[in-house]
Amino acid sequence: MRPHLALIEDDPDFALMCRSYLELVGFTVTWAMDTRAGKAALYESGVDLAVLDLGLPDGSGLELLRALRSTSRLPVIVVSGRGAEADRVAGLEIGADDYLVKPFSQRELVARIHAVLRRSQPPQTPDVLQVGALRIDSGARQASVAGVPLELRPKEYALLEMLAAAPARVFSADQLLERIWGSSWWQPATVVEHVYRLRGKLARTTGPAPRITTVRGYGYRLDP
Repeated sequence: MRPHLALIEDDPDFALMCRSYLELVGFTVTWAMDTRAGKAALYESGVDLAVLDLGLPDGSGLELLRALRSTSRLPVIVVSGRGAEADRVAGLEIGADDYLVKPFSQRELVARIHAVLRRSQPPQTPDVLQVGALRIDSGARQASVAGVPLELRPKEYALLEMLAAAPARVFSADQLLERIWGSSWWQPATVVEHVYRLRGKLARTTGPAPRITTVRGYGYRLDP
């Protein structure tokens, strides 16, 4: 089966170049030029991944991504000329699976697509993870402690789920960056910040929540 991509990009020359190359290497591509057509394309049956530009003529690509994330876990790669750290962080925090700054090669785009598709189809894991009072429903993408839901951002949830899938196992910052952010070129401070947030949210629960332990010089583990 040819993976089906939604390409949401308003620059016709760039979009046609991308679509031609992606179709040449084995993808089916639906192209949309604005947020209205993009929304329809994102919810089209059979779409496996979206490539989303942020600067669209009738709205913000980030708002389109935010709306999608309220109902769907469809993998999304943001492509944008906005390369500042704040822009990349905003896209990833809202729920992008990867962020690619223009200009880039078509080969790199294809490699990123394959990597995100692999991550979006992990080996079978239990639908429910239980670590002490922590319960993670992978199907619903919800976490709770002693029955009380945790309000988590997408990356916070992904980090907690990864740690909870292997309690007491130590994960390095590079492993966490590669699995959750899609690349280890992100600074380890990104992991430190998310661990800090998670610890705060776990500490504020009324139940006996598991704790995230720092193993100095190695990384992090989740202890019941």
